[in-house]
Amino acid sequence: MSRLGQLGHRLYTGEVAYDFVGRKRTWYAVSAAILVITLLALFFRGLNFGIEFKGGAEFRVPNANCSIEDARGAVGEEVEGETIVQKLNDNTLRVQTGDLTGEQPDAVTNALADACGVAASEVNVQVVGPSWGGAVTERAAWGLVVFLILVAVFIAIVFEFKMAIAAFVALLHDILITVGVYALVGFDVTPSTVIGLLTILGYSLYDTVVVFDSLRENSAGLQGSSRMTYSEAANLSVNQTLVRSINTSLLALLPIGAILFVGAFLLGAGTLKDLSLVLFVGIAASTYSSIFIATPLLADLKEREPGMKALAKRVEMRRAGGAAPRRTGQPRAAAAGQAAPASGGGATSLATLEEAGAGPDDDVPPTPGPTRPRPGGAAGQRPQPRRGGGSRPGSGPRGKRR
Repeated sequence: MSRLGQLGHRLYTGEVAYDFVGRKRTWYAVSAAILVITLLALFFRGLNFGIEFKGGAEFRVPNANCSIEDARGAVGEEVEGETIVQKLNDNTLRVQTGDLTGEQPDAVTNALADACGVAASEVNVQVVGPSWGGAVTERAAWGLVVFLILVAVFIAIVFEFKMAIAAFVALLHDILITVGVYALVGFDVTPSTVIGLLTILGYSLYDTVVVFDSLRENSAGLQGSSRMTYSEAANLSVNQTLVRSINTSLLALLPIGAILFVGAFLLGAGTLKDLSLVLFVGIAASTYSSIFIATPLLADLKEREPGMKALAKRVEMRRAGGAAPRRTGQPRAAAAGQAAPASGGGATSLATLEEAGAGPDDDVPPTPGPTRPRPGGAAGQRPQPRRGGGSRPGSGPRGKRR
């Protein structure tokens, strides 16, 4: 078995454990810092929506023999407004303009062909009206809202309501980080970006549900025992699924990283860049949130329940009273150095065992019944013969009968 496999086995069995839930304040602080940066980027820089959302025209000039400034100047003579000119790695110019009407698309095509030394028929033109872009934006927003609602309802039915809250917060966390990264780097938001966003939300949900399913098994019957608190059960579930989450994320990020860094930056494939960036950032964020956000937040919500508070007190009392080792059948009070109840005083009370820290799942010794004193002395002593030659009343000399 490899070292990673051995680590996964030890994490699953509880031999090794990392305190993810106990350090929740650290993870909350890290996420808060990242979210502040992304929100500031969204507020000050905003998103660069593609022409599919805001409308406009895109011209692609292959084998262009002109500079970016020459292409921008040629387009500026025909139309007004902002013109975005990008040079792709395959020596292709991509020019984006605002809404064009009438003969303006043909005029811009001819201007670019003359400035870049290519035939007008080689210039690829894509024109999108503002109404079509608005319809795409509205449908994308509705699709995102419906997806989030269905996710919350599904988890609430299959698991429980507080798990749905934690998963929903983790999904919002992933969305804000992913969208904020787009604002930071300035990539265009296209329909491919929306598709990738919905994909990573499904991945985030899958990773979170795996942890929650393990937690449901570990917390079954937990309130009727004093073995561990809910936070400890949650931390155990995270450790048990940690290696699986890391392996799944790495296997997903490696090909996406190849598409992003090789296909987009080296080959200049803009469509691949729009799709791969959202997948790369989203999968990394969703892996982080399922471990460091969703599960600790769920533990926070559950620990506020009265039953979980009582469980935490029982676990604390049990560990405080059971510090010393005890022998089989020995009450925990005696093992802890406390005085055990006397056998002649009747049955050991349940309250005494609870104060000593014994839970319903502990080994409780059999309760001794009351001891009846024997005649002539204390319990457990044999009667002593009378001295002075006397005899018991009602009896004659030994061996003779009257």
